[in-house]
Amino acid sequence: TLLAATGAWLGRYRGGVAWHSPLQFNAHPLCMVLGMVFLQGDALLVYRVFRHEAKRSTKALHALLHGLALVIALVGIIAVFESHRTEGIPNMYSLHSWCGMATFVLYLLQWLLGCGFFLFPGASFSLRGRYKPQHIFFGITLFILSITSCLLGITEMLLFKISDSYSHFVPEGILANTLGVLLVAFGLVVGYVLTREEWKRPPLAEELALSMDFKTLTEGESPGG
Repeated sequence: TLLAATGAWLGRYRGGVAWHSPLQFNAHPLCMVLGMVFLQGDALLVYRVFRHEAKRSTKALHALLHGLALVIALVGIIAVFESHRTEGIPNMYSLHSWCGMATFVLYLLQWLLGCGFFLFPGASFSLRGRYKPQHIFFGITLFILSITSCLLGITEMLLFKISDSYSHFVPEGILANTLGVLLVAFGLVVGYVLTREEWKRPPLAEELALSMDFKTLTEGESPGG
């Protein structure tokens, strides 16, 4: 519903999406909602949906979805910079652009650190254990920041495009406001699922054994110690 509302707004009222044309800017909101909200939310839910699958596979899917979200978001950022350059509009002056760019850069850093600590071998057991709570905290924080940036972007776009009629409850304004409500609703649903203790992924028996072996190898102590 979230993606359908985004497509309906851009298609019905903003003329659709095209790359080498005045419609290039419209690729920005589409890519940011698809990547930084929808796919990021899906990536956060991987450990809840695939609760009984092998952790290695689940971890790889988690990283893959985040990586795909980054690529799509990068396309959206390129689209807005090229559109601004073509139309002679300055970049990075609004609160939306500040929050959005900071969120993207921190999201990229979070993904790189996550891959380094959890996906590829090398980090010690204790180091992984200390970083994991920070990884979870920043993951949820960046998801919230992504939704906030999208809300700021929707408001900014409406004020630029229909500032004269926005206060008269025109259909485009109502649809865009509805999209904002759906963004908040999506965030609340994802947050609710993530905080339910009974839906957390339980470690499998073989994973516990592997964890103890990994700790023995990296920390130089016996599992009992």
